[in-house]
Amino acid sequence: MDPVQICSDLIKINSDNPPGITTEVIEYISDILSTLGIATDIIENVPGHCNLISREQGHPLLLCGHVDVVPALDDGWQHPPHSGIIDESYVWGRGSTDMKGGCASILSAVASLVDDGIDPLVSLAFVCDEEVGGPNGIHHLLQKELIMPSDCIVAEPTPAIAPCIGQKGLCRFMMNFTGTPGHSSLYPCIGESAIMEAVEFLNFLKSVHKREFPVDPSMSRIIDHSEKVLEEIFGPKDLRSVLTKIMYNPGVISGGEKANIVAQKCRLEVDLRLPWGCDAHQLLTEIKTHARNAEIIPSSIWNPSLTPPDSDIVRRVCAEIDRMYSISSEPIVQWAASDARSLRKKGFDVVEYGPGDIRTLHAVDERVSHDDLRRATEIYKGVILSYQG
Repeated sequence: MDPVQICSDLIKINSDNPPGITTEVIEYISDILSTLGIATDIIENVPGHCNLISREQGHPLLLCGHVDVVPALDDGWQHPPHSGIIDESYVWGRGSTDMKGGCASILSAVASLVDDGIDPLVSLAFVCDEEVGGPNGIHHLLQKELIMPSDCIVAEPTPAIAPCIGQKGLCRFMMNFTGTPGHSSLYPCIGESAIMEAVEFLNFLKSVHKREFPVDPSMSRIIDHSEKVLEEIFGPKDLRSVLTKIMYNPGVISGGEKANIVAQKCRLEVDLRLPWGCDAHQLLTEIKTHARNAEIIPSSIWNPSLTPPDSDIVRRVCAEIDRMYSISSEPIVQWAASDARSLRKKGFDVVEYGPGDIRTLHAVDERVSHDDLRRATEIYKGVILSYQG
């Protein structure tokens, strides 16, 4: 089974999240695995939000991918985002990189082993809602113990010779500021503006971003290499702070009632990405202390996570990459996040490795090359075989 065609087929099945309905795309994957003689179970915590796991779990290796994608407008795309167009070099469309391409390569690797007469002794999981934090996907499967701790590859897109072994932490929350309304002509002598309270907090975040978190000597080389990879992907230099400092984004702000009223209400939604050495819970406590007059509602709190660079799964994945590209691979840590953090918390050793053009991640003209899909297939196949005993 060609991963190029599978990827195209998956893209054509709309699984935008929201709304996150994955019934059809999971049924497509189930049909493929059924033809290969692999029994599966479809798991729904919420109707329409479907996950799929291979019935035979507990193998030393788990291959995992998410089938939901972020929404896309048609504007600006060379090809419609759900077209799955295949040209001479790429498969185009939303999810081609993040991460239906990775799912396609998993399926193709398993199919190739079956075609070779080999029973692939690997556990599989395809989940429904990584793009919104995984409450009905990876978290549900872990909570119900439907997947067991093991070595794991999450097929998220990565650079071809740089598998990812760790993610920064996350502190995401909503803030409701309350002021004392009054006539605008008297402010700031009379009245307290909820909007200005929010502005003061944003200035505090600027100071938080400037903090230094020394890099542990054991991670120094990984951080150095990750910085180089980050710069190669995105172009600008001096991106070390993306990995070693608290990055902050006030993604949503709204407030005020009228131009001539001192604002009584202001709402702010904030996303912070935390480096190694920064504790998410301690930071949130400090934020609550600093913003005493605000109601703070956390939505996602995670410390940074890391799979040891000398772990078995890291060595096996790197060995297959080295064999494929005839070059020495080196792992990196990531500036964003994925289901890998949830798996690590439950005792899995996780490596992210998958095909895709990272520059088009969540962007217009998302695409994945044929070569990336086929090479990832061979690498997955080699790692599976390395666990066959």
